[in-house]
Amino acid sequence: MQPASRMDTACGANPNLRLTEKIMATTANEHLNDWLRDAHAMEQQAETMLTAQAERLEHYPELRARIVQHIEETRGQQSILAGILTRRGIENSVLKDLGGKLAAFGQGVGGMMTSDEVVKGAMAGYVFENLEIASYTSLIGAANAVGDTATATACEQILVQEKAMAAWLLEHLPQITAAFLVRSETPGLDAKV
Repeated sequence: MQPASRMDTACGANPNLRLTEKIMATTANEHLNDWLRDAHAMEQQAETMLTAQAERLEHYPELRARIVQHIEETRGQQSILAGILTRRGIENSVLKDLGGKLAAFGQGVGGMMTSDEVVKGAMAGYVFENLEIASYTSLIGAANAVGDTATATACEQILVQEKAMAAWLLEHLPQITAAFLVRSETPGLDAKV
């Protein structure tokens, strides 16, 4: 018979301790799976939101070009996430994906109602990119915690793209704002988009 460990002694030699450890490990994987589904829905939302914004932009070609580039990156991210979900044996959440698309549609419609849509859209894009950065940072930590290095590596690749888009928006927000102000003060020019 093996001597009782400090943990066994502290827990009253509870035979369910190992079961509790297994449940905790399962829960960590379940959380990772849920967060991966959330990320997939988030990327669906991003594509819908970015596509709507790019389609309306007429007078800000540099912003439009960068958004179009990020739409392609977003589609690649969706593909990466779909591969992770498949490899882990889980399905994306149709409800979360639909909810994300509906939220993006609502954001797009709301943005169309403002006179400074391009500025507010760029600010909202920057905020959304930072949400994605936080999400992928958390996913990397969770994937590493459960020993899924393939998922961690894939999320690290996506994280680079999200950070690059956030940095681009932050760097260009002053000039987008300035261009909007010039256009809005010039008679006969449409400044909104």
